[in-house]
This record gives sequence, C-alpha cells and structure tokens, in this order.
Amino acid sequence: MIVAVLTVTLRAEWVHSLKEKRSVLKSLLAKIRNNFNVSAAETGAQDVHQTLILSVAALAADHRLADGVMESILRFTEQNTDAEIVGAEREYR
Repeated sequence: MIVAVLTVTLRAEWVHSLKEKRSVLKSLLAKIRNNFNVSAAETGAQDVHQTLILSVAALAADHRLADGVMESILRFTEQNTDAEIVGAEREYR
C-alpha cells in the first residue's frame, strides 16, 4: 500500500482578500474531493491572499497507480481554476 501526497502551490493575482481566496479554495477543494475520493486541504500560506497551497493525500495499491492519480489531480486542478500553478511536489510513502 502506497500513501501519495501532492502539494500544489498556486498564484491567484486577481484575489484581493482572504475572503475571496477562501471562496476560490473551498470550491476547488470540494471538486477535487468529489471527483477523486481523496483527502484535500489548504496546508500553507493561509494568511497570504494571492498564494494558495493545497495538499492532497490518497492511498493506492502500488506506485504506478498512485502516480497516475496524482497526475490526474494535477491536470484537474489546472483545468478547474484560473490560478497559475507555480509548484507541485509529490511524495510517496
């Protein structure tokens, strides 16, 4: 069993308040959770209004399957937000 963690850093230049950021983030996290049945949360930069850092965790039977799920989530994130992905890190345990 593999635990896969994907941490994505996004930059949203148009966001001008923490309230606006939370709205964007809450919607994106809900879509990821519903489409992929994974755990997802904001994990950093919670007080910086134009930077969104989210982490997604999933269990998979093997490394290949875990990598495929993380790649799908990354593509989904890119397609479902106007924010620019500035970084993505994967970790497997």
